[in-house]
Amino acid sequence: MTIGLIITLFLIGFVGSFISGLVGIGGSIIKYPMLLYIPPALGVAAYTAHEVSGISAVQVFFATISGVLALRKEKVINYKLVAYMGVAIIIGSFIGGYGGKFLSGAAINLVYAVLASIAAVMMFVPKKGIDEIPLEKVEFNRTIAIISALAVGVASGIVGAAGAFILVPIMLLVLKIPTRMTIASSLAITFISSIGSTAGKVLAGDVLFWPSVIMVVASVLAAPVGAKLSTKVNTKLLQGILAVLIVGTAIKIWTDILFK
Repeated sequence: MTIGLIITLFLIGFVGSFISGLVGIGGSIIKYPMLLYIPPALGVAAYTAHEVSGISAVQVFFATISGVLALRKEKVINYKLVAYMGVAIIIGSFIGGYGGKFLSGAAINLVYAVLASIAAVMMFVPKKGIDEIPLEKVEFNRTIAIISALAVGVASGIVGAAGAFILVPIMLLVLKIPTRMTIASSLAITFISSIGSTAGKVLAGDVLFWPSVIMVVASVLAAPVGAKLSTKVNTKLLQGILAVLIVGTAIKIWTDILFK
């Protein structure tokens, strides 16, 4: 581990975790491509898709728990929604996390690109009136919540993500959950999901210890700051930030898949 690599990993973890806390995601949609492309571009390291997915899984675990703790007193987490989707997603994420070892690096990148593309399309579908619903009167379809969380868990576990970058559009568009509740609840669901994906990646031997430690330290520092700020930022701006991140990532991954 060189000083240059340590600084690079810390900055990737800090920036990604701040944004993850801000928009209610685990951060892998940002950190996965950053880990894959920035270290080799700077000449400090080069990680395989399997190694990046392993580091991402561990980092997401700590980033999301930090974000949830920061929001626990804000009364914006829907614990019933977290329970239903959390149980389903941890089962799916463990299956995907361990099953990813049987896929090639190209296949993992393809799964990631497909997930990001679906999420990008969903973010641009109009979501009229959801932020006018009082938080204490929010209702949701339990069957759809469970099935969608299970499917997202399997796919996101493969790439070492916790799936919030696609869970958030599903919660906004399909389940009709208000933006602030979606952001807070998705962090809690993502934390639960990350338990399964992290365990799967550890068992698969995809986790590099020291890079993971550096990313975790950055996550614990940055995620709570982003989470606190999310309660004060305009909901349309939050949705816009997430949409831009998802679209940009999807374009980059697809470009590499198609033109490499």
